[in-house]
Amino acid sequence: MAVAVVQHVEAVRYIFRWAGARAVVHPVADSVALAVEAAASVVEAPGQGGNKMRTKKFLSKLEHDQIVDAIRAAESKTSGQIRVYIQRGKLNADPLMVAQKKFHRLRMYKTSERNAVLIFIAPRAHKFAVVGDQAIHERCGEEFWQQVVDGMRGHFQKEKFSRAIVEGIEEVGKLLAVHFPKTPTLANELPDDVIER
Repeated sequence: MAVAVVQHVEAVRYIFRWAGARAVVHPVADSVALAVEAAASVVEAPGQGGNKMRTKKFLSKLEHDQIVDAIRAAESKTSGQIRVYIQRGKLNADPLMVAQKKFHRLRMYKTSERNAVLIFIAPRAHKFAVVGDQAIHERCGEEFWQQVVDGMRGHFQKEKFSRAIVEGIEEVGKLLAVHFPKTPTLANELPDDVIER
């Protein structure tokens, strides 16, 4: 007899357009299966429909080494794990749902302390999401996520893409260091590279 195992991905997620949007707080999902079924609303910025950015242009403006260095610096002080995912091409689904699926496919829920954070960016849609696992959200609450996203959004609006991502990593890293300090026995559980798919 086969038994289905459902892994949990619990957190508060925010999705923003880069210009003129407000925060959208989504309820905590009990599981990936429930999260996939949940309807998520995305706030569209008025008058921004024709302002699409090619992923190639976005990637050409990124300082990949600076982003990877920020991930490594943040993770040097914590057992927490941070990943950055850039969605290539069109985004044909709700970015929150896509970010949750990427979190699951990247097996980020398997960190030993359930303290991984994914920064998901869809350049052509001008949207991003920050998805944190259960343990980190339990310690930081909604106000922290709001601060991270607000800071990132300001940089995105000014087309300072690398700065937006690095600032998000640094803020998440500071909180992870407070609640999940680095231990000498814990190795880096996830790669630090920027994922582009």
